Amino acid sequence: MLRRFDFWTLVMIGTWGILLLLLFIPVGSVLLSSFFDTAGNATADNYVRFFAEPRFQRAFLNTLVVGFGGLAGALLLGSIMAFCISRFKIKGSRFVSLLAILALVSPPFIGAYSWIVLFGAGGVVRAWLRDFGITMPPIYGVGGILIVFALKFYPFVYLMVSGALSNVNRSLEEAAEGLGLTPLQRTFKISFPMVFPALTAGGLLALIQSIADFGTPRLLGRGYNVLATEAYTLYSAEVGSNMSMATTISVVLIAVSMFFVLLQRFMSRRNVYHGNMINKPAKIQLKGWRNALAHFAVYFIGLCGAMPVIISVIYSFRRTSGPVFQDGFALQSYERILFNLGDVVRNSLTFSASAVVMIVIVGTIVGVLVARRTNLNTSLLDGAFMIPYVMPGIVIGIAYIAAFNTGPLVLTGTASIIVLSIFIRRLPYTVRTTSSSLRQISPSLEEAAVSLGYSPFQAFLRITVPLIVPGIIAGGMLSFVTAINELSSSLVLYVGSTITMPVRIYLLILDGDFGTAAAMSTILLVLSGIAVYIAFRLMGRNEQALL
Repeated sequence: MLRRFDFWTLVMIGTWGILLLLLFIPVGSVLLSSFFDTAGNATADNYVRFFAEPRFQRAFLNTLVVGFGGLAGALLLGSIMAFCISRFKIKGSRFVSLLAILALVSPPFIGAYSWIVLFGAGGVVRAWLRDFGITMPPIYGVGGILIVFALKFYPFVYLMVSGALSNVNRSLEEAAEGLGLTPLQRTFKISFPMVFPALTAGGLLALIQSIADFGTPRLLGRGYNVLATEAYTLYSAEVGSNMSMATTISVVLIAVSMFFVLLQRFMSRRNVYHGNMINKPAKIQLKGWRNALAHFAVYFIGLCGAMPVIISVIYSFRRTSGPVFQDGFALQSYERILFNLGDVVRNSLTFSASAVVMIVIVGTIVGVLVARRTNLNTSLLDGAFMIPYVMPGIVIGIAYIAAFNTGPLVLTGTASIIVLSIFIRRLPYTVRTTSSSLRQISPSLEEAAVSLGYSPFQAFLRITVPLIVPGIIAGGMLSFVTAINELSSSLVLYVGSTITMPVRIYLLILDGDFGTAAAMSTILLVLSGIAVYIAFRLMGRNEQALL
């Protein structure tokens, strides 16, 4: 019996222990807390109140509106760009893909800030149009939220669908053409069913991210509240008391997110069509107005999606007088960061780096376990890692407050609680990149090493690890990008000494200090860009690995 507890058995036990401590107990605390009132009495009144009060009904409906609105926008823009770039010869297609990646790695709230600079109450574009007698409404409200979501999340659809379209067997489309189908009919009857799993997977990511996003509705909503903003508002109002309604909304957010994950999996498994990659489709050279239209579409989408990056960089160098922009350019905003906000940058780098080191070590070992030990236990483990992947950050923050505010392990107000929240949310990235890399390596290499006298752990360390180091580092870099840009959970968990760059940017935008916010956003984007560049160098520029 004791011999069965080898290294990988201990890894399995340890992994379930990590999930129990950092995921199941906090989420269980949220679930449990939602069944108690402010006096500590067990009750289901919180859920009755949630579904009865117009305020919460409206927030629930608004969440679905922005979720499906962001989904529709991402599907439209992402599908157009994917189809044009995968099927037509587009000059500078690599540059357009880079613009999509910039949109993907920039935090959503920076997008909201940039559109406020352009189309807000005192926006540059609105002021310029006013000079010509043209008045347009500001970007605030549900319309602005949907624009930001569509332009922020379309890369999910683009990267997944473009890869799927590139692998569709051209012979199927040629056969359909020989049977008299028009190009539009071929698209919907042949190409669309072949890429449907990729389309639903990209759409699911856009939907989940739209539902979970806190910063954009908070900055642009102006009274248009969603579940994430309501949860934060109630949490802020209930600090020091029972967070019953905040945790109730968190449970509803978890339920909504998991429902759509299960729905996507169900849909993607129905009517699945398989092709081979022997006869890949050739790109067509369009002519005339069709060529101009295709180029305009992809460049317009790409530049609009990357607009937050462009605006942040430009405005970070604008001359300022306090929070007011002046004519000309200067380094005043960067000087303020250097002399007054250096600790914020240091916090973000320290917390993110600490979390990523833990993610790389644990994620690599768990990725090997999932890829090499295929059984019911590892299948359940792989499914459990989907929970933090789809769980809204605001929910993780509230869950950690509920779980670690009292009891044997008190972490609230410390840097550890932020690092651990980042660790559990981003761990699935490295688990999946490691397991994907391992599935391309034959287990016979390890088996040969074991037959020569190595223990299973020595075989893994000396044979397998060197082969998957690029995938490990790439997964770590991608985890770093998402970790350093984390806002919603950090906004709940931080105290004055543990404030991070995304939280400070958010507070600067609320205070109207757009110059300093732009400079700090630029620093954040540069750090993210360096990490993505390193990941690309190691993965051979595989954009889909970002997902």
